Order: sequence, then C-alpha cells, then structure tokens
Amino acid sequence: MSNRMDILHLFDRTMEPMYMPKGRERVTFDVPLNYLSENVEGFKSITTGGTSKVPIKEMSLPDIRIPLQLGRQEPFSLFIPKHREMATSLIDTFLDMETFDDFLSTSIYCRDQVNPQMFVYAFSVAMLHRPDTRDIPIPPLTEILPEKYFDKRTLSRAKKMANLMPETSRPPVEIPREFTASDLDEEHRVAYWREDIGINLHHWHWHLVYPFEGNINIVNKDRRGELFYYMHHQVQARYNCERLCNRLPRVKRFHNWREPIQEGYFPKLDSLVADHVWPARPAGAVIKDVHRPEIYLSYDVQDLERWRDRIYEIIHTGTYIDSRGERVPLTEFEGINVLGNIMESSILSPNRSVYGDLHNLVHMAISYCHDPDHRYLENFGIMGEPATAMRDPIFYRFHGFTDRVFLEYKNTLPEYSLQQLSFAGVEITDIWVQTPDQSANVLTTFWKQSDIDLSRGLDFIPRGSLPVRFTHLFHTNFTYSIVAINRNAPRRGTVRIFIAPKRNERGMLYEFIEQKELMIEMDKFTVLLGPGRNTIERKSTDSSVTIPFEKTFRSLDENRSNDNEEFNFCGCGWPQHMLVPKGTEEGFPMELFIMISDYTGDEVQQEEPTRCRDAVSYCGLRDRKYPDARPMGYPFDRRPRAGVDTLAQFLTSNMAVTDITVRHTDI
Repeated sequence: MSNRMDILHLFDRTMEPMYMPKGRERVTFDVPLNYLSENVEGFKSITTGGTSKVPIKEMSLPDIRIPLQLGRQEPFSLFIPKHREMATSLIDTFLDMETFDDFLSTSIYCRDQVNPQMFVYAFSVAMLHRPDTRDIPIPPLTEILPEKYFDKRTLSRAKKMANLMPETSRPPVEIPREFTASDLDEEHRVAYWREDIGINLHHWHWHLVYPFEGNINIVNKDRRGELFYYMHHQVQARYNCERLCNRLPRVKRFHNWREPIQEGYFPKLDSLVADHVWPARPAGAVIKDVHRPEIYLSYDVQDLERWRDRIYEIIHTGTYIDSRGERVPLTEFEGINVLGNIMESSILSPNRSVYGDLHNLVHMAISYCHDPDHRYLENFGIMGEPATAMRDPIFYRFHGFTDRVFLEYKNTLPEYSLQQLSFAGVEITDIWVQTPDQSANVLTTFWKQSDIDLSRGLDFIPRGSLPVRFTHLFHTNFTYSIVAINRNAPRRGTVRIFIAPKRNERGMLYEFIEQKELMIEMDKFTVLLGPGRNTIERKSTDSSVTIPFEKTFRSLDENRSNDNEEFNFCGCGWPQHMLVPKGTEEGFPMELFIMISDYTGDEVQQEEPTRCRDAVSYCGLRDRKYPDARPMGYPFDRRPRAGVDTLAQFLTSNMAVTDITVRHTDI
C-alpha cells in the first residue's frame, strides 16, 4: 500500500461498488474479479477504464454467511440481538486478519456484499481496536451516513444541486433551526439540544468504543459497566439543566411501560441506503408486546417488567445470580460496574437468562410501538438506533428510569465521611471563571452556523463539495481560576470542576439531595501544589469532558492528511460546543463547584501512556484503565452525610463554590 490512509475510502459512498473511483482524488482500487458479483464484472472494466492506484491482495474469500442473513437494503440496529450477532461475526472476521493488507482486502470484499450500515459499524469497531489501524481516526458518521442527521428535504436539495450546478458555484444548503416541530409542542424548546449533530455523534461513537458483543478483549474494558451508568447520568444532568434554561420541568421518568407515551416525535429523516423511512410516533402511543419473526425478535412487556423487578431485587438484597446460579454479593466499589453490565446487557452481564436484555429491548419496544407485530411491514423508529435515539424526547424519559435504578443502588452505599472528602492541609480560598470582555463569573452562549460536506455520503451523484449549513449552540471560551493554600510539602491533587443549576423549575433553591443529581462535570485534571499559595488557571478548551469542535466535524480529507502525525483526539467525547448549557437572555443562575482531592486516593497505575486525548471523563482512556480510582461522579455519587441539606453544608476546606451566570444572546 502506498498510503495507509487510503483505507478510509472504504467509508466513501457505501452503496457505490468498491471498484468505482473514491474521494476527491478519485482513488481507484484494483479489486480482484472474484470479489465481485457476477452482474457487475463486466461493468468493472467500463467504470475504471482498466486503471488502478491501490493494489489489493487477493485472498481466499472469508465465510460471511452469518452477516449475509441481513439484506443490503434492510435497516440495521445494534439493539436487535440477531443484528448484533451478525455484526459480531463480521467484527471477528476483521479482527482475525493477521496483517493490514489482509484486513484491507477482506474489508473490500465484505463491503460490497453485506448490509452497508452493518459494514460501517463493524468496520469502524475493527478500525478502532486493531493495533495496525487504531491510530487512524475514522470519519464522523455525518459524512458516511448523513441521512441519520439531516432531514430528507435537505438531502433532496443537496442532490438536486449536485446534478444542476458545478462544484465551484454550489452554495450551502441551509437547514432551518426548526424543522421537526413548531412552538405548539413545548418539547420543541429543547430540540436544538436533542437534535444537535455533535451530541448524537458522541452517542454513536461511544458505542463504537464500547461494543455490546464480540471478542472479550474489546468488550471487557476497565469499568465499562460503571461508565455506561456515568456517561448516561451526565447526559441526563445536562438535559435536565437545558430544560430548566428553557422553562421546562425536569424529565419525568418513563417507568410504567403500560401508560401512553405523552410525547410524540416526527423525525423527518429518510434512509438513503436502506428501504427505511423513519416512522413518526404520535402522542399517546403505547408500548405493546413485540413479535417480529423476520428478525427473530419476540418478547412481551411483561418480560421487561420481570427483568426490571429482578434488577431491583439485586439492589435491595445486595446480591445477584451468576451464570452458575449462585448468589454473589455486590461489593461497594464493584457493584455499580456489575449493575451497569446487567442493565446494558453486554456479554459481560453475569446472567442474561435471568436479567435479560432490558435496556436494549425497551429501546426496541418503543421504536416498534407503531407496528409491534409487523402487520404493516414497518421498520423501527429512531429509538432503535444509537446514532439517532438521542433526538427523541422519550430517550431521556427512559434513561431517567435507568438513572433512577442506579441512584437506588448508590443510596444503599455508605456516605462519604469527612476524611474521604477532605485533603489535609489544602484549602481553596477563592475560585472564579473569566470570559473575555465580561464580568467575572459570567459565561456566554450564542447561536453559530457551521458547514458540513455531504458529498461522501450521497451515492451516485456528481462528485464535488456539497456543503450543508446548520445552526448550533456555541459559547465563548473562558478560564477557571483557583487559589489554593497548601500547608504541606509539595503535593499532587486532582481538580474536579462541576456546575449545577441553583434553583428548580419553581424558582426555589435546591436541596442538596436533588442538586447533586444535576451536577454537570466540566473538567478534571491533576495539579502539583507547592507549599503556600497556589494560583491555578485552566482553559475551558482543555476540558477532560470534550473533544474540540473541529475534531467532532473533521472531514475524511483531514483524516488522510494525518498519516504520519500523532492524532491526539481519537474521536470519543462530548462536543466542545455543547460544554456550557444554553442559559437565558436575562442570565441563568448556576453554582460553580471546585474541589481538589488527594491524588494518593485518585492515582491509577497505567502500564504506559496513551496517544489519545479523548474525553476521559465520559469515554475512559483507550486501551488503558479509567484514569481515576474514585467512583465516577465523586463526590456527588452518594447520599450526603447527616446534617447536609445544602451545597454549602457539604463543603470541606478543599472545596469551594461560587455563583455564576450563563447568559444567552439569541441572535
């Protein structure tokens, strides 16, 4: 191979055959004839003209009978067990290839044979986990399958423009800020957040890093079950804060699966690579027993309720049933990890036959509520797909339920003592945030327009840039400042930064027991405290939670230019442009909490450093242990000690809190 990054062209126009030119450079691959279907062998010579730039090693064809059970035009979902089985088989095929050339050759063969959406998922997982490709950043899904993020009207206009206008004169197709509903639906006030491209890309990429099934070495990552809990917990905290900014109440959890779903959702999405129109869900829909024999999926609402009750039984007995049928106690520090693996139901679940597949199959039950027995030949809705599920209001109501389950468990654990929270000899005396040209402790947000090129995701149209312009929330960068006194010799500490709304939807000050569940982690980093007074500054752009805006929307061309460079951000992370809640025009009151914890209780011994600078708080460190020995969410993940009713009463000398304001400019 002349250029290792050419493998990224397998993401280009997934319905066009591999022998067709790829990318702006019109790269061609010398695809072996026996890789092609009979009906296109003759077409190959016409299309390529017999020229080739990238030679492909000819290999024995892999056994892909299992992935081939899903048709090329069928929709694919990670939440469907049969689909996961097919995708896992394909991932294993890719991971089993001994060399890079073998992997490339096998992938090229499989790409034109199997379901394109399954291929993109399995190929992406393999790329992230193979030693010879894990440093190659995969392009965002917006560029590969844009129909999961942009409405059908936008895509239709882009296609028309490509056919009627030369590349040099194509203006951006502008997406209106409101296209899925009007202000008659109060839930639409937060559609800008739910439908944000970066947020939905984060959810998709997180599931690439943490696949449900497959080789145990890629599934069994450090504290994976706990991270499933914490990442989704932070999503809930952020969403609830966003609702408060828009004068909406916090999410009402969806735990009675027999009551009508109050919220409707009309996604306006339409698949380009499958016979799949994303169906709408009108208000008042009800979950029913699912019987979809075409995908080997059949279960009742009663099954979901039974699994839910058994999970609650784990929490309140403090034990779970393992695969041998034996009772195993939940431990204080491992219990949350076990519970997360059971709730998500990856292959790490200790007993799927007892605890089922609750999270995934509730997603599917909601996504099939319009046609649970396939009588209308309809496919699943957007709750059935990780790349689209976060657009739907019911996602947050359902995850309000899962978050409450984890909270129920956390409430069984002993409270943190003053000793576990304190850092002897360290005192924070002052904290503030500074935004340029603003008073101290004021954060500012505004609307911003950005462009994405869709040309690589729209098949069988003329080549050339096809920009789409969308509007999203953004904020002015800012800096944290911390003054800390260290009365010891030099000591290392971990700075933990959170923000939370100060008042509830009724305008009342929060009790600590409620406010702690709305704490949004903003950053976490280590510092060396010298003796005496220390002034610590930290830029918001260095957050351990986010990846930069340009990495969220990086293009495939930018990826290819990094072949011999260290690409620090490997893709997983909350989008930087959504770090700060929207706020309000008059100013939304929040509280900034900063703590410096004792690094001797935080430290994790790693085998070697990693090249990735992913958003470690939500994504962990690739191929390494989670870089914080404390429970995720510390110090807010447990009940407060006796006598603590407010955030101020919770503080120890190594903590500080101050009022901040988030002001939004609506232009």
